[in-house]
Amino acid sequence: MNKVAFITGGTRGIGRQIAITLANAGYDVAVNYRTENEDLLVTKSEIEKCNVKCLPVQGDVSSFEDSQNMVKQVIEQLGRIDVLVNNAGITKDTLLMRMKKEDFEDVLQVNLVGTFNVTKTVIPYMMKQKEGRIINLSSVVGISGNAGQANYAASKAGIIGFTKSLAKEVGSRNILVNAVAPGFIETQMTDVLKEDIKEEIKKTIPLKRMGTVEDVANVVKFLASNESSYITGQVIQVDGGMLM
Repeated sequence: MNKVAFITGGTRGIGRQIAITLANAGYDVAVNYRTENEDLLVTKSEIEKCNVKCLPVQGDVSSFEDSQNMVKQVIEQLGRIDVLVNNAGITKDTLLMRMKKEDFEDVLQVNLVGTFNVTKTVIPYMMKQKEGRIINLSSVVGISGNAGQANYAASKAGIIGFTKSLAKEVGSRNILVNAVAPGFIETQMTDVLKEDIKEEIKKTIPLKRMGTVEDVANVVKFLASNESSYITGQVIQVDGGMLM
């Protein structure tokens, strides 16, 4: 019986690559999405090429009820959850002086509260199994801060505190909880940047390039594997050395 991974926000960008990478490693994969879209069909097709099961589950992680329903579906149809990857997230960037109250609250609700909602629902199952891996997607912005991203940075910093606290709570049950903090990664979100801005960004990175979604997904695969069995409560930066 294959192990099962559940990835939130798993139909595009980093989330999609994590889903495909874990499928290639032999996991059955449940992929969360909010609305029907072409990205979902492409992701499902890529996962199924790996000869594993793919279960799309619709829901909004910012809703506790949705989170409960999604986890219930995964357990009922795939039998268990061995790896939870909390990847779903949004941005609403602007300077604090211009930021609407709703822009701050919405980003916190999806990124941070969403991570709580899904994790809170999955934890009892992992406790019964007496094993599990929880991998939370943070960001280097949650460590360094960034002008124009007070809401996003606060949410990603909160995920780091959440990760470390939970790791201490559930370590005795062989549940490992870690965070991955990507730097500048080539995705649809960074594609909109002008070339001169991208070049300026690369100058701040010792490796002189942006990361790829594969760079992030490979770290997640490692943290999901038995090879990381003595690692918990850590924040692994995938940033080409940008923050040291």
